[in-house]
Amino acid sequence: MKTLISNVHYKLFKSDKMRLFWHKNFILAKWSARGWALVRAVLVIGISFIILYPLIVKFSVSIMDERDLYDITVKYIPKHFTIENYKTAWQFMNYPKAFWNSFSLSMLASVMQLISCTLIAYGFARFNFPLKNLIFGLVIVTLVVPPQTIMIPLFLHFRFFDVFGIIKAITGQKGINLLDSYWPFVLMSLTGSGMKNGLYIYILRQFFRGMPRELEEAAYVDGSSTLRTFATIMLPSAVPMMVTVFLFSFVWQWNDSFYSSLFLQKLLVLPMALSALAQNINQYYYWEYGQMTNMSPAYASMMNNTGSIMLVVPLFLIYLFAQRYFVESIERSGIVG
Repeated sequence: MKTLISNVHYKLFKSDKMRLFWHKNFILAKWSARGWALVRAVLVIGISFIILYPLIVKFSVSIMDERDLYDITVKYIPKHFTIENYKTAWQFMNYPKAFWNSFSLSMLASVMQLISCTLIAYGFARFNFPLKNLIFGLVIVTLVVPPQTIMIPLFLHFRFFDVFGIIKAITGQKGINLLDSYWPFVLMSLTGSGMKNGLYIYILRQFFRGMPRELEEAAYVDGSSTLRTFATIMLPSAVPMMVTVFLFSFVWQWNDSFYSSLFLQKLLVLPMALSALAQNINQYYYWEYGQMTNMSPAYASMMNNTGSIMLVVPLFLIYLFAQRYFVESIERSGIVG
């Protein structure tokens, strides 16, 4: 009888001990999860602050009056709120014309880059041909070659554009001038040699390589051609990734000042209008008052911040409409790790 009671007591003690053990582990795991959640929240907030802080400062300065710049008591919140800076920037940037030129150029170049890079990436991912790895390696090399190294050849190539001397043989001239037009951007985009095209080809190639080959094989068995299989089977699955490539291309072309200043001398786009904003204001005062007046560095910085906000706002609007596809493509691509 005593032995039975002692066994019961031992089992109860053991069960209580195990229950206490699991309770402690549960509490430890719970607090550990909360701790990691706190760490992640701090990291996300910190990174977001680093990214958003310059935009917040630019916007704050853009709605200040000039006298607030010299008031040491004003930090982020202006004492004299005004939108005159935006009116001035709108006028001297010739914003409607520059916006339309930038939008049409970015849209055209992005669509052309998307078409060419998708075809090139699919070829690298699904077909075998001589020197495939070497050619793809050269595509990756274009990511690390500074565009400034080929600036002069590019300029001369499109200033005297010719194909195997055909134009010279027909017209007797050295070539045709494609500068101050969209043709340099169109030709570079269609041939897969445009801005950041190596990155887009790499992203799309990795995506197509990850798709199961059974889909294509089933289409081939049903009698589908290679091009039809690509258009009806592969492209619909690659829509989120193509949206990402399109957004990357559009944003980089929208903010580009290197190729725009190289190929466009008279055609006004937003990055060039922003860089010439202070000069245009000074020239206006010269013609208006008959003397050159150099604006203060603080006021020039204020106008530059205002113009930068006007340059960035359209990109925010585009992202608001395309964010679902962008996030989906990032999750499916494996870009983040």
